[in-house]
Amino acid sequence: MLSKLVEFALTQRLLVLVLTLLVIGAGIISFRELPIDAFPDVSTTQVKLIMKAPGMTPEEVEARIVAPIELEMLGIPNQRIMRSISKYAIADITLNFTDGTDIYWARQQVAERLNNVLRDLPAGVGGGLAPITTPLGEMFMFTVEGDNYTLEQRRSVLDWVIRPALRTLPGVADVNSLGGMARTFEVMPDHLALAARGLTMVQLQQALEMNNRNDGAGRLTDGDEALLVRAEGSIKTLDDVRNIVIASTNGSPTRISDVAEVRIGALTRYGTVTMNGQGEAVEGLVLGLRGANAQKVVEGVHDKLAELAPSLPPGMTTKTFYDRGSLVERAVGTVSKALTEAIVLVVILLVLFLGNLRAALVVALALPLAVLITFILMQQFGMSANLMSLGGLAIAIGMLVDGAVVVVENIINHLANTRRHLPHLHVIYRAVKEVITPVAAGVAIIIIVFLPLMTLEGLEGKLFIPVALTIVFALAASLILSLTIVPTLASYLLKTASHDEPWLVRKSLAIYEPMLKLALENERKVLITAVASLVLTAGVYTLIGKTFMPEMDEGDLVMQTAKLPSISLAQTADIDERIQRAIIKAVPEVRQIISRAGADELGLDPMGLNEADNFIVLAPREEWRSPNKTAIIDEIRKVMDDFPGIEYSFTQPIAMRVSEMLTGSRGDVTVKIFGTDITKLNAMAEQMVKLLEGIQGSEDVYTVKNSGVQYYRVVVDRLAAGRFGLSVDEISNALRAQVEGQRVGTVIEEGRRTPLLIRGEPDVQQSPALFSALTLPLANGQSVPLSVVAHIERSDGPVSVNRENGTRMVVIQTNVRDRDLVGFVDEAKAAVAQQMKLTTGYSLTWGGQFENQQRAAARLAVVVPVALGLIFMLLFATFGSVRQAVLVLTNIPFALIGGVFALWISREYLSVPASVGFIALLGIAVLNGVVMVSYFNQLYAQGMSLAEVIREGAKRRLRPVLMTASITAFGLLPLLFAHGPGSEIQKPLAIVVTGGLISSTLLTLIMLPILYRRYGIKIVESKK
Repeated sequence: MLSKLVEFALTQRLLVLVLTLLVIGAGIISFRELPIDAFPDVSTTQVKLIMKAPGMTPEEVEARIVAPIELEMLGIPNQRIMRSISKYAIADITLNFTDGTDIYWARQQVAERLNNVLRDLPAGVGGGLAPITTPLGEMFMFTVEGDNYTLEQRRSVLDWVIRPALRTLPGVADVNSLGGMARTFEVMPDHLALAARGLTMVQLQQALEMNNRNDGAGRLTDGDEALLVRAEGSIKTLDDVRNIVIASTNGSPTRISDVAEVRIGALTRYGTVTMNGQGEAVEGLVLGLRGANAQKVVEGVHDKLAELAPSLPPGMTTKTFYDRGSLVERAVGTVSKALTEAIVLVVILLVLFLGNLRAALVVALALPLAVLITFILMQQFGMSANLMSLGGLAIAIGMLVDGAVVVVENIINHLANTRRHLPHLHVIYRAVKEVITPVAAGVAIIIIVFLPLMTLEGLEGKLFIPVALTIVFALAASLILSLTIVPTLASYLLKTASHDEPWLVRKSLAIYEPMLKLALENERKVLITAVASLVLTAGVYTLIGKTFMPEMDEGDLVMQTAKLPSISLAQTADIDERIQRAIIKAVPEVRQIISRAGADELGLDPMGLNEADNFIVLAPREEWRSPNKTAIIDEIRKVMDDFPGIEYSFTQPIAMRVSEMLTGSRGDVTVKIFGTDITKLNAMAEQMVKLLEGIQGSEDVYTVKNSGVQYYRVVVDRLAAGRFGLSVDEISNALRAQVEGQRVGTVIEEGRRTPLLIRGEPDVQQSPALFSALTLPLANGQSVPLSVVAHIERSDGPVSVNRENGTRMVVIQTNVRDRDLVGFVDEAKAAVAQQMKLTTGYSLTWGGQFENQQRAAARLAVVVPVALGLIFMLLFATFGSVRQAVLVLTNIPFALIGGVFALWISREYLSVPASVGFIALLGIAVLNGVVMVSYFNQLYAQGMSLAEVIREGAKRRLRPVLMTASITAFGLLPLLFAHGPGSEIQKPLAIVVTGGLISSTLLTLIMLPILYRRYGIKIVESKK
């Protein structure tokens, strides 16, 4: 079939050229339309529920909201894990589904179950499904600036001007508003005035609720016209509120203004944003829709903000401090630059090895064509152009020309050695047909080698399946091009060929011939040396540490801090500002710091008031005093040591969210302890922290302080309350109105919806003593002190309650520095087994990056041998000999020698990218073995003696073997020396392949002739 394809290409050359032009056009269009992002979408199918319960403590949120919802969610098909966190006034419930589950189906299932349980939840609980975004959805962050404007004014512009405009953009899931003051209309009742007039809080509330609406009354007829009757009574101004009548006695009305103060206020704040130590700020956070094109979303946000700028109040501006687009440009730019440099190096090598500019041009043209076809296939399969998929192209760039090189080299040989009377196209057809089998077999072998990557699961699968798919697409395209456009172009460009070998090949032969002769004369010594090298390699391998993935440098930093759990919002903002000023003063590389403390508006990141994410924006790398980012982090650590009692750890924006998505926490290694009693879990967490801190390599060991929140408990005396005609519900509502504020309606102000609240005096909210002295109005016009109907006491309580699959847990996290991940965890597990005893009903699990590494290693340990089995079957089908198939497979362990030593010398760890490098080595090593053994068999079949077969065959195959190895190695060379986001992930792979190619090439050129002479020919003789 493949020979028919070659025949068609040479008989329909014009059609092939036209089709090639069409492919070029389609490839360019596909590339322009490809979504561009820094990473593949690594998120699972995840549905998040955010439930808000003003005033509720964490344990009440857990018992009254989380537990009923979790119970209802059990049994949803394809549900993999369910996590929840209960904090003051908020519950965050996350359901992860198996990969491949449709997100809209999953959301529908969760929404249906939620509707079933909503009626059983306490009154006043609100919320529902979070936006359809992913942990990588935080694409754009900006602040609203304006020195002459208050926090409330800036927040109002963000909420009612900027946010609605940005939400109209394609790919934007939502815009989160952070910091500032959310404007409200506040009614602050005077309890003595209410009591004096015989009024209650319930009457006040009813008056506000019943005097704030517009309504229609129908139509009136006025001659030939109809008049629509409209009753208008909605609140528009503070005076409208003040003039509402609560009750009328003997024709004398009692208005709101008689018994309460009415003013502009703000909703209770659960979080704050501070910036650069200069005070509070207002922040907007753009969340990208799941599957959205990050580059287009960011461009759209930039354009929309520029469009909105003239309509903002004078002097008010927006200032960007985090932009995913810049990371995308740098990450994709890193790989694109390496790709371009690789193509240039490959073309130079082609010219040097082929010695024919036209021949090199024919081969080189196959490169961009294969890349363009790959872009077409990527678009059809819904892939994005990102660090990993483009990295796959960079890895494959050297292999893409293998088929074309073999085809063109054979065409040159035939043109040089064939009589002139044969038709030119016939010579080319015979030359291509002769190498169809090895070319197709070689590509098939490399494709099979990368199939194990398709079976990876979890985070590693989402990262490396795009790599494997891109390589498979590119190799398949290169095979088709080698048998179609390459012969076609050769028929036009290659008319004659020189008998002389190129300079580089002559010099290589001059070195190789004596080396081969020496090796053949000292066969025993060579074999012993090779086996000794294998043994030494096995020893070196045990010295190499194992980890999951090198950390990608995103450019910016995130420092997570935790303070005393009972800290107030004002105090946490003050400490954050002091930290910001200290860091900016001591570390000149830090441009700005934006700190986000507490919960966000949507509730997607429900931190406590004592927790903060500090986004540290760094200066351009060329302005750094040290090229190493670790040095900057160490300087920041020195600053933080001056703030006792504050725990901190470092991460990066995307890395932080990916860790949270996978484990529900942040850090390289996480330990989860499961149990029932919060006090015991907290004690175990503290013990685990001390234990991990004692292990070499641990850094930023951290567990959230889950005790020490001060509770002011109002224990209602039912008998006393009942004596005054008060219920528990009435007392609770009255207290909530005093502190949190009770919402009684909405005021429409020029299209803006402003909450209308009943709230107590600010002094009461700042003083426990004044709160204790509160009086509650009674129905008979009198009042009763709160202390008469309730007992008030202080107590400690938990900050939050974490649950996973319905069981309480605590999480301890740590980063690992200057040490391999697996070795660290093994030592930690041993220490835990010796020093920590878990009581009945308590258990622990290890997770984080370590869990990913273990899963990837286990999967590769199964599928790589299966792939080797498939390769063996393909080799057997090619040679018809078990002996020769095994002979070619012996290339593999010797190819690994160089890879292992390269890792050890470069002090890199065995990570998933390094494992991918070893997988790539398998294909290259087997391919070179096939090229050599196939030619030996061909010469032997022509009647040459075994000695001549070895000598002549090795000499003639020197060029293709050296070309394959050097082109692949030089294709990866730019990745070895690349800098910028993403280079950390590609570097271990390039190191392994480059080092392995050295040992693999030496084996193919020296060991394989020896092994063929000793073992490979017996099966051939028996056939003869």
